[in-house]
Formats: sequence, structure tokens, C-alpha cells
Amino acid sequence: MNTDNFKKDIDELIDQFAQDESKTLADMKRVWISKKFSYIYEASPSKNLAFFMQSLYAHCIGYMVSNGSLSYKLGGLYCLYCLYETQPFKPPFKVYISLGELKNLRILVIDAKANDIGVVPALVKRMLESNTFLFGAVDLAECSATETVNQLEQLQKARIQAAYEKLFDSMPIENYVRMDLGLEVDLNLLKKMSAEYAEAKNVAIKASSILDVQNIKHISEDKELIGDVVEKIAGDWHVQKQTFYKQTGLGETDEYEQELEQLLLQQYSDDD
Repeated sequence: MNTDNFKKDIDELIDQFAQDESKTLADMKRVWISKKFSYIYEASPSKNLAFFMQSLYAHCIGYMVSNGSLSYKLGGLYCLYCLYETQPFKPPFKVYISLGELKNLRILVIDAKANDIGVVPALVKRMLESNTFLFGAVDLAECSATETVNQLEQLQKARIQAAYEKLFDSMPIENYVRMDLGLEVDLNLLKKMSAEYAEAKNVAIKASSILDVQNIKHISEDKELIGDVVEKIAGDWHVQKQTFYKQTGLGETDEYEQELEQLLLQQYSDDD
């Protein structure tokens, strides 16, 4: 699928936004409406919609994390937000963003605050709380879709990935970065139950040597206890959380979150 024409439309939109060094979401909305940009979805394909949407999102993120001017970076962020909010698809396609891009987004928030653009941290907080993003390890802008899939398959740890998907669907990101997976699944109880099962299995195996016990072979093979498996998953989970902290600077302190909350409340107060 060729999305070059759609990307050119995005280029023109952001160029027009940045020409006057615009920096607010209201400015982007005016440009968006003047160009009737929501009609971009009228030409959307009938299949491969996920690829189509992620291509548009990735192009906006490319502006957002670029070395361009602040107006271009903000244009990328605002265009990304508007694309997500105006899409006609139900459920909406979430925005794939890598941890590296998320770190750059945090830097953009800091730059916006330094320039007294209070809407940016409020907007980003709103996007996080509404589960706009899907977080991953690979930058879509740096490789083709096929290469991305291959890398994801190689890097993915199936057990941890399943936990990620469940968590991101059901709770805010701040809960995710603070979760102790061992406590969530009651690891001690699970290990106790798996040990008791192993003991019962050994008793059954011994009984099979003196009694006519059918279908004993399927439990006679030595396998790793489920409690040990989950304990390893919990350990991997902790490592993944620490990596997330280091790469994004999120989760280790409430200071950044409190600042965003204050700005959001201030924004609502200004609106009133």
C-alpha cells in the first residue's frame, strides 16, 4: 500500500501551521478546518486499515521527534492528536510509539513548558490517560513495516508481552509502571499450590507401579513447576520496568505527573 500522497497532505498541513511559527492547538485546529483535513479518511483504503493508520501516525511522530523548529514539532504532535480524535473507526486505532519516541515526547513537553505553552503537557496527559498509545521497542519511522514485524518477533518475549497487552488495555500507564507482578498474581500462594501438585503427582506415579492406574504417562514427565515459571516472569517484569524508567524518566517520581496535573487543572480553569 502506497501512503505517499497522504503523507504529502500531512506535510502541507504542518508546513502551513509552522509558516507563521504557530504553537497552539487552537492554531492547528484553524488550519485543519480550513483545509477540511478530516476528509483524508474519505480516501482511506478498504483493507489494511491498521497499516494505513500507523503510517499516518508514524509520519506525524517523525515531525514530533525531529530536529526541526518547535513549531514543526508541535505541528506533528497536534496533527497526531487530531488524526486520532477524528478517525471514523470503532474501536479507534491506537498510536504505536516506541520508548525512544516517548522519551522525545517528554522532552517536547519540557520545551513547551519552558515556552509557556501550557496546552501541551495537558494534551499529552489526556492522551496517556485515554490510552491513546501502544508502547513498543521499535521505531516505525526507521524501518519498513516488514522489518518492524521481524524485529518485534525476535525481541518479543511471549509471556511478558501478554502481560503488557492486558495491562495497557485495563489500566493507566502510571499503574503499569508501579505494578509488582509477583504481588498481583499472589506468587507465594501459586508456588505453594504448584509444589503440592508436584507432590501429589509423585504419589500418583508411585501408585501406578503397584496398582492398575490408567493414563499415568502424561503426568510422569518432569516439567518446570508453574510457580517457578511465574516467578521468572515476575523477575523479568521487574527488569522491564527498570528499563522503562531509565529510558523515559517516568515512574520513578510523582513530580512530573503532579506538574502535568497542575497544568491540566489550570487549563480547565482558564477555559472557564
